[in-house]
Formats: sequence, structure tokens, C-alpha cells
Amino acid sequence: MQEQTTKSTTHFSPRASLAVIGLKLRELNLIERITQTVKVPQKKVKFTPAEKLYDAFVTILAGARGLNESTTRLRSDEALQRAFGRTACAEYSVIQDTLDACTPENVSEMKQVLATIFQQHAQAARHDYDSCLQMLDIDMSGLPCGPKAELSKKGYFSKDGIRYGRQLGRVIASRYEEIVVDDLFAGNVQLNVALRSLTMAAEEVLQLDYARRGRTVIRMDSGGGSLDDVNWLLDRGYQLHCKDVSSKRAEAWATTVIEWFADPHHPQREMGWVVPIDTPDYVRPVKRLAIRWPKRNGQLSYDLLISTLAAHEVIELLGQPQEHVHEPELVALSYAQLYDQRAGAIEIELKEDKQGVGLTKRRKKRAAAQQMIILLNTLAHNVLMWARGWLSAAEPKAKRYGIQRLVRDVCSVSGMIETDEQGQIRSVLLNRGSTLARTLVSAFSSMLKPQAIAVELAII
Repeated sequence: MQEQTTKSTTHFSPRASLAVIGLKLRELNLIERITQTVKVPQKKVKFTPAEKLYDAFVTILAGARGLNESTTRLRSDEALQRAFGRTACAEYSVIQDTLDACTPENVSEMKQVLATIFQQHAQAARHDYDSCLQMLDIDMSGLPCGPKAELSKKGYFSKDGIRYGRQLGRVIASRYEEIVVDDLFAGNVQLNVALRSLTMAAEEVLQLDYARRGRTVIRMDSGGGSLDDVNWLLDRGYQLHCKDVSSKRAEAWATTVIEWFADPHHPQREMGWVVPIDTPDYVRPVKRLAIRWPKRNGQLSYDLLISTLAAHEVIELLGQPQEHVHEPELVALSYAQLYDQRAGAIEIELKEDKQGVGLTKRRKKRAAAQQMIILLNTLAHNVLMWARGWLSAAEPKAKRYGIQRLVRDVCSVSGMIETDEQGQIRSVLLNRGSTLARTLVSAFSSMLKPQAIAVELAII
């Protein structure tokens, strides 16, 4: 739908709100960064390879599960293309060809682009290490695929059991819900193999020197809790909050616990401090908390929580009153609760990416192509988190929105986009029939105020 006037042209867009975010992203020069750095060995016909990768990125932001949806979500939406700095969109088959042409060198180049963007715009990159600890969660997540795909190996996949697939290794800055590192591994690789490479990659992105590592907490499950891996992290100066890999060792140390405390949040779960306090197996002193609970067959199951954090640091990370440090039971519960929070951090972020931006829906046979898709998803995730921050600065309600809500609702408000004779966007009119548009219109307007682009409500 278009209305021609002597001075302007108005275009309808089913995602006018996403166009607002696209206009804001123009300040980040994303397409220029990709074009200047990522050199895919493919001939330019109508679009450069970098432009086609950028089209794939916008398609992901638009909520597409498969890149074939670029035809309906981006290619048919001229206004959305203009908002993201594009004058046209490549066909999805051409985008797929570009992904297939990507090499491991291109993957490294894209990682460099993402690291640069992260360092300049992420909250985690501006974290104040002197005032509070940085929390990094590390985990693996299965990406099922066919047996003929590169890196496809039989391995354990949650909910799918033993099957063919790949593994995604992720490091997330939990305080800010930003992805620091995403990397692709073979399907039979678990955290004990991927831990060190993921940690080193996070160090590079966050520019962690020894002093900053001393103010950074690594939180992970028992997959990274071997003695060698724990000592490697401790030797590099990190703070640590994880579980021991061995349940038998946990059961053995649990026999030394003098006093068990019941967990009011988890019926039948108990915890107690292991004695003696000294830990000669580790290169730095650690605290060990034994946790036990009954299984369905009546037998007890055990875990051993390993932590270098002092009680007051745990209390502070949880936002609890500092008076709790004087209550042994509350201290023990706090250590367990801080570990439990990883389920609401990295596990939730992985779930949201799978539901919100279709992380597991786009599969490529070549490993480099799959890794490139993962990196575009990483960029989309972080951009959505930054967009939430821009919106919440004017509308605090936006802080509650997760990835799925942002893609499905916030980025899908219809409206009209007005352009001048030169094709520059002058204003965005959001559908006033949308409750979300009425709630966020002032926040969207604040985002584009520096560009002097009006955002208003209108009857569409």
C-alpha cells in the first residue's frame, strides 16, 4: 500500500516497530563492519556476500524460523529494508548459497566483528569490576541434525536422548543477559572438552586481565567440575562456583558433614559444609558444600558444590541483607541458591533463543555455514537485549520482556513509514490499535530523537 504525495511516500510495514530498531542500529554501522571485515569467497552479482549475510541477520530479527521466510518478512517489506540501510533484499536461495560458501576464515572474521561490536556497545564490556563481581555462565546445548552433516556425532541431547547432532558452547554475562561467546562443537563434545576454549574466547572478548579475572565468577554445572579443569580456572585467577564432576566423591565427602540444613525452597533437599576446611587437591582454597536429596527409589543422591566466593560476596550477588552472613544456615542456603540461579540465567537464555529466534530451526550441512548462522543469531540476541535497554530507559516495563516477547510482540507492531523524495525516513506511525504500541510509543520516540525522526500513533 502506497500513498504518493508531492513531497513524501508512505509505506505500510507489518513490522514498523522493528524498523525503529533498525534505524537505531544504523548508528552501530553493522553492515559496514561486516562488509569491511568478512570477505566470503563468492562473486558479487547484485549484492555483496556481506550484504546477503546482513539480510539473513535482519530476517532472524524479524522472527523467521527458516531463511526462506526472508521472502515474506523482509523482501516484500521495502520500508523495513530502508530502515536497516538496505535498498533491496536478496532471494533466500542466494542467501543460502552465500552461507554455504563461508569458510572457517570467514567464521573467524565474523567473530572479530562481533567482538568489536560487543566491546563498544555491550553492558558487560563496560562492567565496573571494582564495585561488583562479573558473573559468567558456561554451558553446552544440543543442536540436533542429520548424521551426514559436518561435526555431526552421536551424543547425549536433552529431551532427545542419544542421537546425531552438534553441540553449542555458550558463555553468557548473566547480569546483563548478553552472549559473550557462542561456538560450535561436535555432537559428542561435552563441557569438559570445550571449557578451556570457551573461557579463553570469553577472556579475549571481555579483555580480562588477571585483575579482572579475579573479579569474575565462572558458574557451570558438573560437566566442567573435574579437578584438572577447576585447578586450571583457579590458576588463571577466576572466582568459581560449580559442582564437582564426581557424585561418588560427593557422597564420600558428605560423610564428613557435621550439621545438615533443610532447604525451605526444595522439600527434602539438605545441605551441609564439608570438613576439614583445607583443600590440598586445589591450587587455591575453596569451600565445599555437600547437597543431598532422596531419589524415587528411596536412596540418597549427592552433589558437591565448589566455591571460592566468600559469604558476603554470595549474599551481595543475591541481593540479600548482609546480616545473613552471621547465620550459618542462611549462608549455606545462599551458596546453593546462587548455583540454582544458573537455571534462570544461561538455561533460560538458551531456551529463549530456541523459541524466540529459532536457534535450532536453521540447519546447514557444512560446519562453517552452521557456525555463521549461529554467530548471526548471537548478534540478533545481543541486539535485542540492547534494544530492551534502550526501550526500558523510557519505559521500565520493557525490562521484563524476554527474547520471545521482543521478537513476537515488540518487533511486530504494524504501521506506516514515511520517506522523503530522497528515500530517507521522516517518520514512523505505529498502529494505535496495538496495546504494546501505546505503551512503548514514547520509548520508541526517545530512541530516534537524536535522528530527528518522529514516532507517533495513528489509525492504520
